[in-house]
Amino acid sequence: MDIYHIWFDLKPDTDERAFAKALPDFLNRMKSDGRIEAWRMMRCKLGLRPDTIREFHIMIETRDLAQLDEAFRAAAAREGEVDELHFTANAMVTNVKFGLFRDWPDWA
Repeated sequence: MDIYHIWFDLKPDTDERAFAKALPDFLNRMKSDGRIEAWRMMRCKLGLRPDTIREFHIMIETRDLAQLDEAFRAAAAREGEVDELHFTANAMVTNVKFGLFRDWPDWA
């Protein structure tokens, strides 16, 4: 299992409720299309985070890098409903940082 992490802030004056709908709309579509296995979104609580970590955190699980690559291609297609859903959510975020992790040890 590979886990793609995204840390970010919302842009100033972003409607939090609109974002709370837009991101699930996009990621649930990716899941129903089989492009990801699971996802979750978290928000910092009580300001307890290092200064370098953003307020929001998304974890996206994929079976392997091939599935993650397919998800990236779908999100970057520049056409269709998946692109519209991605653009809507992505337009609300700033200060984005990414990371890719795997389950470890992975030889068992």
